Amino acid sequence: MISRPSRHCTVELQALPSRIGQVRRIVSAQLRYWHLDPLIDPAALGVTELLTNVHRHAEPDKQCTVEIVLMLDRLTVSVRDQDPRLPRLRAHDPVSTHGRGLALVAAVSQSWGMHARDDGGGKVVWFTLAVPQPATTAKSPFAAYGAGRTAPPRGIDLTQPVQTPVGTPAPAPVQAPVAAPAPAPASAAAPAPAAVVRERAPAARSAVST
Repeated sequence: MISRPSRHCTVELQALPSRIGQVRRIVSAQLRYWHLDPLIDPAALGVTELLTNVHRHAEPDKQCTVEIVLMLDRLTVSVRDQDPRLPRLRAHDPVSTHGRGLALVAAVSQSWGMHARDDGGGKVVWFTLAVPQPATTAKSPFAAYGAGRTAPPRGIDLTQPVQTPVGTPAPAPVQAPVAAPAPAPASAAAPAPAAVVRERAPAARSAVST
């Protein structure tokens, strides 16, 4: 049984070698559908190791459930089986092909853990992966000039005079309008002629005979 809501995927299966590869492909396809291609390899590796542990150690049967939950910045992958015994992370030989499942899960994940189910019906082993954030778009240096302005064409040096292509008629020079002569200032009024002062000769004094 497979259910695929928008941010949740659950797969129920028998953890047999023939089914593990199928679940690995289902997980890869689901992450590709969610546009999480960078997480395909670590998620597929982690779920493969957890299902292999179920196949080798779970009792009384191999029935299990794989669940993938996508949150805002975190992808959680968990495997639930019917065996309540919790696995242990053991020291292993670097060249050994067994006993490295949990070590690989810890190496490829952001965090991981396990817990027994509250109803005593088995356990859950899980790991998380960080969801890559989209890169921020750099703002144009001309955005500060406001909408409606455009950047100057590339390859043009605005500090140099614009060269007119050969064969292109030069634009006619613009003639400045001739200013009308300013009116002459009004002439100052002619000074009034000086008054002619005439002095009258003093009257002759009559001689007095003695």
